[in-house]
Amino acid sequence: MAEWRYQVRFDVDDPATSEAIRQKAPAFTPLFEVLARHHAVVKCQFAAFADYVATAEKQGTENNPLYEWTKATIENPSKKEKYLKSFTVYVDDQEVYDGKIADALEAELRSLPGGLIGRVSRYDTNPANNPQTPKRPDAAR
Repeated sequence: MAEWRYQVRFDVDDPATSEAIRQKAPAFTPLFEVLARHHAVVKCQFAAFADYVATAEKQGTENNPLYEWTKATIENPSKKEKYLKSFTVYVDDQEVYDGKIADALEAELRSLPGGLIGRVSRYDTNPANNPQTPKRPDAAR
């Protein structure tokens, strides 16, 4: 049986909250304390997408199957707004981690006082639970 790895993400309700988290505002100390206990940091999904696009453009986009989708996403104003309010939790600099780590982290994030963060989500590396790489628009020809 395969041993899946996990990732925890959370969303916030408004751009001001997102900005405050990115700036590590003191009002979010409880969040940062939870993260520190788990040797974790957060990265805004929009920033992660922008980093991916920049790296792909430096290294060559032909070997980066998500490049076109990701670039279109960050250039779309409504998607930019959405992904600026979404954060991925990295533990020990890793995007995915053991289930026990994800369990504990998810539980603590869900127990934070209301208003700090919104929806908490958990994802796994099981390919059956994840979308496949989008097809290139010209691939159907």
